[in-house]
Amino acid sequence: MSQLTNKVALVTGGSRGIGAAIAKRLADDGASVAITYAKDATSASAVVKAIEATGGKAVAIKADGGDPAAVAAAVEETVKTFGQLDILVNNAGTAIPKPFAETTLEDMDYVLNLNVRGVMVATQAALKHMKSGARIIMIGSCVGERVIAPGLVSYSSTKGAVKMFAQGLAREIGSTGITVNNVQPGPIDTDLNPAGGDWAVSQKAATSLGRYGQVDEVAALVAFIAGPDSSYITGANLTVDGGTNA
Repeated sequence: MSQLTNKVALVTGGSRGIGAAIAKRLADDGASVAITYAKDATSASAVVKAIEATGGKAVAIKADGGDPAAVAAAVEETVKTFGQLDILVNNAGTAIPKPFAETTLEDMDYVLNLNVRGVMVATQAALKHMKSGARIIMIGSCVGERVIAPGLVSYSSTKGAVKMFAQGLAREIGSTGITVNNVQPGPIDTDLNPAGGDWAVSQKAATSLGRYGQVDEVAALVAFIAGPDSSYITGANLTVDGGTNA
């Protein structure tokens, strides 16, 4: 029996990149998985088909992470489809890299709504259905603790907020047996931040290992936190960044 057999997971922003890798890994470990996507139905469908091709169960739900009603509805649809919710991975997020002096109010609102408010709304909705042993996992960022490059002030501020949200919530709901943890990736090779992109040289140089991470390396840490072996870990900020913040 796999470690997540009979568990149900919801991964927000699970149609590509880190989110897709997490969804596939949790399914490989036995969970039934729901993913949300904002626009790219084709990519979301591909993730579902990949999970089903290996014998897993998955569903894609259209829900913009910046829309509170859609986020809450996605949680309810997950429970309606699979009958329960044991693991929430708050992965949906975005960045608009630019100098802070040039950042518009619209930019700020967009990043805050998706990276912070959406996370809080999804978590609040999920808690209504979760029981002891459930897992809430944030996908933060290493820049939530240390900003390594210009142009990331707004983004890093939201990830810092996610860090404190995870720590505060872990204390508040610890007595329920539900754990809350924050996984903080560093430079990861995705279509939004490719290892061969314009920002790659400086990001690689900031790591101790001298390379970008792979999405499966983040997914492996999330899978551990989602599983039974992490039962005494809560309120933790677990950085998978190749030593960027070392």
